[in-house]
Amino acid sequence: MKYISILALSALVACNTSNKSAKVKTDDAATTKTESSTAAVVKNVSTDNMVKFEGGSFLMGSDNGLPNEKPIHEQTVEPFFIDKSPVTVAEFSKFVDATKYVTEAEKFGDSGVFNFTLGKWELLKGANWKKPLGPSGEEAKDNHPVTHVSWNDAVAYAQWAGKRLPTEAEWEFAARSGKNSDQKFSWGATLQIDGQYKSNVWQGEITDQTAKDGYLYTSPVGAFGETEAGLTDMGGNVWNWCADTYAIYPGNPQAVPYDNNIKVIRGGSFFYDANGEDSFSVSGRAQNSHETSLFNTGFRCAKSAK
Repeated sequence: MKYISILALSALVACNTSNKSAKVKTDDAATTKTESSTAAVVKNVSTDNMVKFEGGSFLMGSDNGLPNEKPIHEQTVEPFFIDKSPVTVAEFSKFVDATKYVTEAEKFGDSGVFNFTLGKWELLKGANWKKPLGPSGEEAKDNHPVTHVSWNDAVAYAQWAGKRLPTEAEWEFAARSGKNSDQKFSWGATLQIDGQYKSNVWQGEITDQTAKDGYLYTSPVGAFGETEAGLTDMGGNVWNWCADTYAIYPGNPQAVPYDNNIKVIRGGSFFYDANGEDSFSVSGRAQNSHETSLFNTGFRCAKSAK
């Protein structure tokens, strides 16, 4: 049975089914295989549109954010590359053309979209990466981040591209521009600088549609500029899937059952989140099931530099 539920920590839709048409290993995102993506793997992977980080140790988490960001702890990452921007519709289209891959939303026949008329989330028939707002909506724009992709879909794309999903630690290290910083966001200390929004974020309550930053839904990748490290959209626009199974940090007293099907998402999105601006922060973290697809979730890829 497939159903919608709201995850307590992320206030996102979780779309589950007991009858999966494609199974993947979920214990190692870097080596996960899927039948649909093994037919044509990219050779001689280019890192031209990636940013390299030399790695090192940094302080991960925050004692001033959400409860699941605690405690601050030292984390070490090896040298890696990470995509400058989220994977776009145009890039995902090349993958589909090369492999004939069918996303889980397309297999299910629906995907998670917020219905502003009804004021609630729904599984919208015909919503998918090509039609983010359903059959009656516009086609997805090539230079916008691809959405309605599950964690499984993201892993399949990354494998085809000769890459992988970033670990949660890599994502945060990159969002911090590879250094210890007390800045809340990847671009600075506040959502606005000199009166200008620095990312595609939600303003107001869940049913508000003010779009003060210029975009009600997704925006073109890079529309709000780059971070110090040269990355774009490291907060807002779309949630980013990470490789990790969601877990509480060591030393955190929260009692959260470990479930290998629940994966980490980072960065927040254009849409309302119950955690407000904390969802856009460098340390903000949330979760969703590996088969969930939504109109505000996408991904970027990483690649080990060694």
